[in-house]
Amino acid sequence: MNPDGDEGNEEIKQLINHNLKEVFAELEDDGMPGEIMDLLSVLRAQDLEGKEQK
Repeated sequence: MNPDGDEGNEEIKQLINHNLKEVFAELEDDGMPGEIMDLLSVLRAQDLEGKEQK
């Protein structure tokens, strides 16, 4: 069991994370404004930092 008491919680988080990454990857190809691309770069960097800390 997860510390928060919900066994499927981590699996759900991973599924949501995967789906969001797919959506943003598709949107990147649609020519988004520079501000959105900058935000995506920041979010990717934070994601990598989080993975390195685990």
